[in-house]
Amino acid sequence: MASSDGFNPEPEFTHGRAARTAILYCNLGTPDEPTAPAVRRYLAQFLGDRRVVEIPRIVWLPLLYGVILPLRAGKSAAKYASIWEPEGSPLRIWTEKQAKLLQGWLAVRGHDAPVRFAMRYGQPSIASQLDALKAEGATRILILQAYPQYAGSTTASVIDAVSQWTQTTRNVPELRFVNRYHDDRGYLQALAQRVERHWQANGTGHLLMSFHGVPERTLHLGDPYHCECLKTARMLAEWLRLEPSQYTVTFQSRFGKAKWLEPYTEPTLQALAAKGVDRVDVICPGFTSDCLETLEEIAMEGRDAFLAAGGKTFHYVSCLNDDPAWIAALGGIAEKHMAGWPTKVPADTAALARSREAAMLRGAAR
Repeated sequence: MASSDGFNPEPEFTHGRAARTAILYCNLGTPDEPTAPAVRRYLAQFLGDRRVVEIPRIVWLPLLYGVILPLRAGKSAAKYASIWEPEGSPLRIWTEKQAKLLQGWLAVRGHDAPVRFAMRYGQPSIASQLDALKAEGATRILILQAYPQYAGSTTASVIDAVSQWTQTTRNVPELRFVNRYHDDRGYLQALAQRVERHWQANGTGHLLMSFHGVPERTLHLGDPYHCECLKTARMLAEWLRLEPSQYTVTFQSRFGKAKWLEPYTEPTLQALAAKGVDRVDVICPGFTSDCLETLEEIAMEGRDAFLAAGGKTFHYVSCLNDDPAWIAALGGIAEKHMAGWPTKVPADTAALARSREAAMLRGAAR
């Protein structure tokens, strides 16, 4: 809690402690449980973000709290319940596992860089995890996001949350942000191998790449998300040696009545079935962890739509999750962006001890 001067208390400082680099791995978020009250709290935070819904507050907030949340919370809770695991939300499970595996991968390569995960909406919050990293002695923090493609509604919103934290922090660590890796070789290779393994085990079908949608107006206002999604899709198709007729790119999760990026996923699935495409294999390259949008919207609702329209076989190719190739790609991205920062265990511990001794001789308590 901030003190009367507006800043949170600083953790106790100890002289002679080596500078330490840390990573905060951020994902979108999830309700604490699949119940209407928990989903309402989550959606209020999510849909109340001006980055997510770019409607004037005076118009949007009464609509959000008076109509949308009362109507949507219960329906969304039922959807979450359909994919909930005994350990909790799939998105939280995978995000936490990715953070642990990333720290392990870095440790094997000689890096002493603690990794914590945080959620933009829900728990653990970005602010609480930044506080924890500071308390552990982190003086340099890399903000690594789970979003391969940059979007104002996701990537920039995380930057907003970090910036809000700095406004109540007296001693702000050095910060770096990974804004995108939509064309990173390791990420694309992990995606391609995921598809190839699926095809080796199940045969091949028409590949549909479904990305999360955003309002079309954001494209015209300068958001690069649409272009980065198409580049990811093109490069993945090239890696898989696909002809244009063998794959389709779509956008899902439309919300509201405004025009969003097209083509939309579910109508495209129905159109493919109507054209005689018997089998589709759907992958969601913009999601690095399976979640509501992949497990319920695609693997359940998308399947039903395709089969009801006359399709014969529907396969969902799971997200990268804890795939070793993906963890290695994530590690490579982190290494590149931490370049020049101290991440190795300091060899000259004697110099640190001398520094501490000198400070204490001058009256330092610790």
